[in-house]
Amino acid sequence: MSKPVVTRFAPSPTGFLHIGGGRTALFNWLYARHTGGKMLLRIEDTDRERSTEAAIDAIIDGLKWLGLDWEGETVFQFARAPRHREVVEEMLAAGKAYRCYCTPDELKEMREKAMAEGRAPRYDGTWRDRDPAEAPAGVKPAIRIRAPLEGETVIEDRVQGRVVIPNKDLDDLVLLRSDGNPTYMLSVVVDDHDMGVTHIIRGDDHLTNAARQMIIYQAMGWEVPVMAHIPLIHGPDGAKLSKRHGALGVDAYRAMGYLPEAMRNYLVRLGWAHGDDEIMSTDEMIAWFDIDDVGRSASRFDFAKLENLNGHYMRATPDDRLYELFVETLPHLPGGAAMKADLDQAKAAQLRMALPGLKERAKTLVELKDGAAFLFANRPLALDEKAGTILDADARALLKRLHAILVETEWTIEATEAAVKAFAEAEGLKLGKVAQPLRAALTGRSTSPGIFDVLMVLGREESLGRIADQAA
Repeated sequence: MSKPVVTRFAPSPTGFLHIGGGRTALFNWLYARHTGGKMLLRIEDTDRERSTEAAIDAIIDGLKWLGLDWEGETVFQFARAPRHREVVEEMLAAGKAYRCYCTPDELKEMREKAMAEGRAPRYDGTWRDRDPAEAPAGVKPAIRIRAPLEGETVIEDRVQGRVVIPNKDLDDLVLLRSDGNPTYMLSVVVDDHDMGVTHIIRGDDHLTNAARQMIIYQAMGWEVPVMAHIPLIHGPDGAKLSKRHGALGVDAYRAMGYLPEAMRNYLVRLGWAHGDDEIMSTDEMIAWFDIDDVGRSASRFDFAKLENLNGHYMRATPDDRLYELFVETLPHLPGGAAMKADLDQAKAAQLRMALPGLKERAKTLVELKDGAAFLFANRPLALDEKAGTILDADARALLKRLHAILVETEWTIEATEAAVKAFAEAEGLKLGKVAQPLRAALTGRSTSPGIFDVLMVLGREESLGRIADQAA
């Protein structure tokens, strides 16, 4: 009987959770769910100079926002350094590793000589078979693995296929630095083994590391996990994804007003597909996802496609859920903190009432916030450029006549609609010619939800006050 699948997401906390990392986490999470296994989280904080608490918080916050959870406690790699050193001692005792007394200057000279001779700059095995008694005084050794010199290392990768690396191209990599600190290569292997990881799903920029890591597994007699190296994400122009393309932190996408459900749906389609299905629920992703179906070629990030997909999710999300997401996200949106501060009980009721009309016109939560701004505006309203153009002298005179009628009208959607239509007919105008200046007066903008919905959401007193402010 095969072992239950255990995947892991193992980011380095040297910055935010970038979008490629978000997709790697999603693929690990989906594969674990698909197979009835579990995903673990490990923070690879061995780079003490660049690892920060803020970055750790941002990574965990980003994963939670994407709706990706993990089993058990978060593992911190640096805290496991004594265990990493213990494994090196085992390798030394078994003759699988050795002490290297080369100085930094000697290593530099070795690299320069290799490059001058047209060879790859690799360690030449100077201390591989030398007697440690020859060690120079006062030099602290690094510990290197005794890598095989002949044959080849083969990776049967679930995405990349069969990858063969001649062992002559792999040098005796450092396991422990001369200061006693474990290297990343060693730490990753020990942690994956101790955590029971069965499947390593990560970016194909780690493919060259995989062969070196396999040598450590073999030296320890440990089972090598199944490997799947997924292609990187490129920009629309085919170049490696950069900040100008959208290589931003997951928190930046939240600030741009994207929904977590839409981000999951968009990210899963970057490099993986299920027929022609574009829109899929999380349950469908879990049911359909298999790492074997991930393509080998790089996928392209497309903001327009993401925005259109997000627009679909905005319209499809039930109003209660969308309201909850909107209020949660407000502090992260530009200018949203002020709106959140003004969201008292009355404004919340208005916003809930306006939401069905607002979400039809918004592709992002930022657009939803901008669309809802009229609810929070103070009188007299500031008019945007288009609204200012609409409200010329004739339009203001028209509003004055309409105001007199609406004062006498029962405040229901049916009664106000009937009154405005009758007014337009009496004025010999099409409804739009009345609705346009009315919208500008009520919202300060030329676009809004349906005008009669706006009248209901604002209520009689506020609506009549705003119309009167602009009437002449």
